[in-house]
Amino acid sequence: MRIISGKYGRRRFDVPKNITARPTTDFARENIFNVLENLEGFEDKTACDLFAGTGAVSFEFLSRGCNYVTAVEKAPVQAAFIKKVAETLGDSNLHLVRTDVFKFIEENAKAYDYVFADPPYDHPRFDEIPELILNSRLVKPGTVVIIEHSKNKDFSSLPGFNQRRAYGSVNFSIFLIN
Repeated sequence: MRIISGKYGRRRFDVPKNITARPTTDFARENIFNVLENLEGFEDKTACDLFAGTGAVSFEFLSRGCNYVTAVEKAPVQAAFIKKVAETLGDSNLHLVRTDVFKFIEENAKAYDYVFADPPYDHPRFDEIPELILNSRLVKPGTVVIIEHSKNKDFSSLPGFNQRRAYGSVNFSIFLIN
């Protein structure tokens, strides 16, 4: 895993071979973060990374200036990797929450400036996720929500939809909450 830009830019970490996550490609991550930087920037913002996997997105948010990032990951191997990387970086602004994402969305009361979700593309509840996030307490006016998905999905009819970006086989739907 590589952190692309910011204070931890170019740092690399060896991902355990038994990780079951499908990490966002460096190419797609670099491009979507460039889009987000042009929308809002990251300085002194908060972010929530749902289905955090390797934590690459969480660490990119931290590296680029977010002052508080919550990484939500249920799988023990992925969570242990995220914790190890955060300890290696010595960054106490990453808050790892080991729980089911659906439970977190339902029970969390904190709103964020960015909410990023990269669920497994074959997750049986995938189609529910954008609407659950948009109707949750994770968002407030000004929140930017990013959903990573395959080209087969279309969330453009949901409230706040702003744009869709495609980088190779990776697609992102971006929502701006009013």
